[in-house]
Amino acid sequence: MTAIAAFLRKTPVIRLQDYFTAGGFTSLAPIDWPKPEPEVVESLIKAVDAMSDDEKQRVVLDAARVAALADEPGQNALQNVVVNRAVFDTLEGANNRSLWVFLNENDRFRLAEEVRYNDERRRGRSWSGFGVDPDLAVKKDPVSLAAFTAAIRERFETPNVHVDIFDRHRVILEGEECELVQVAVYREGRPEDTLGFDANSTLSRRIVKPVFEAALTYEAATGVIEVVAKTREDRIDLTRYMARDLLGITLDEEQSLPLREYDLSMLLRPFDFPTDPADGIAGVTVKELRLMDLGDAKERITLESMSGADRTIWQMAEHRIGLDIGGGARVLGGTGDVAEWVVTRARFTIKFHPGPEGGRGKSLSMTVTMPHGCNLKDMTPQERLIGEKYLRLWGILKDDNDEGDVLE
Repeated sequence: MTAIAAFLRKTPVIRLQDYFTAGGFTSLAPIDWPKPEPEVVESLIKAVDAMSDDEKQRVVLDAARVAALADEPGQNALQNVVVNRAVFDTLEGANNRSLWVFLNENDRFRLAEEVRYNDERRRGRSWSGFGVDPDLAVKKDPVSLAAFTAAIRERFETPNVHVDIFDRHRVILEGEECELVQVAVYREGRPEDTLGFDANSTLSRRIVKPVFEAALTYEAATGVIEVVAKTREDRIDLTRYMARDLLGITLDEEQSLPLREYDLSMLLRPFDFPTDPADGIAGVTVKELRLMDLGDAKERITLESMSGADRTIWQMAEHRIGLDIGGGARVLGGTGDVAEWVVTRARFTIKFHPGPEGGRGKSLSMTVTMPHGCNLKDMTPQERLIGEKYLRLWGILKDDNDEGDVLE
């Protein structure tokens, strides 16, 4: 009940009343809604705990879905798809907005879940991108949708496929938005044999058919298709079907987008990390460098500067191992062949000034691994915007191949 209690305390009573009134819960004890909010919440926590198992479980599951869209990525996803923005934007509190959409625009709530599924996995292991013609219209007519669905049924050998197609937007750099069409695909998998308890609490085997989800987006302004699915083969096939049946074009595998490329060579010497005063950044510190000797790629040296260290990472390299990074990454005082080093990984910490509410300023940690790895994909949308902005500004993220990302 801990999660339910937290959810009930974070959600306005007026919205909770809407939920429990509309839900038709027969086992919920009467609630005196006009009472002061703390009293209503405490009585509601007790009443939910005393509900029947089936109805209590329904509340638990609903609350989990609502709470999942109450963080920043979830709120962005809801804002992407909600119809009545005039009401949504005036509601106070993330739980309030999330539950309002759940109650009043339930179909859009599910679309928001699909948006979040796509964006959370963007540029991760299950992501691929393809460049096609720009300014194409995505077909949404029954004939085109039927052809697309039939291709998925045949490819995955399943009779049950569900497809959603809807317009949305994504926030990009400097607060600008790009318009997208997203295609969400649900397909039934092969039967699986699992253990479970029946109505008599007897352990038994049951047959279940899992549902697998995939997502594709098309940005008309750039002609980019992005797809999230389990395997590369799945991603290629789903993109081909979308191109053929929904865009009316033919996709070649050679049109896949290049991976993002990162360059850490500027860190072979002290770097000042310029920032924009408007972003409220107090400072940038290199916390870790991993270096490789070009003459012996089988060994690495990792330098790590802990909190409170008096030396910079470059001063530490010279002091501890005689590595004169500032002088071109050569070992001081050595004899014979001189090692020549390259930076293969770096970890930065961006420290922000405290906000208006005071307290400690936030920190953002970024790890870049040569040539294609970065942890930007694990961050919130706002953190990704800041991270991408400065990786470009510092010359680390190269824009010429700037459409993909992978893990180290």
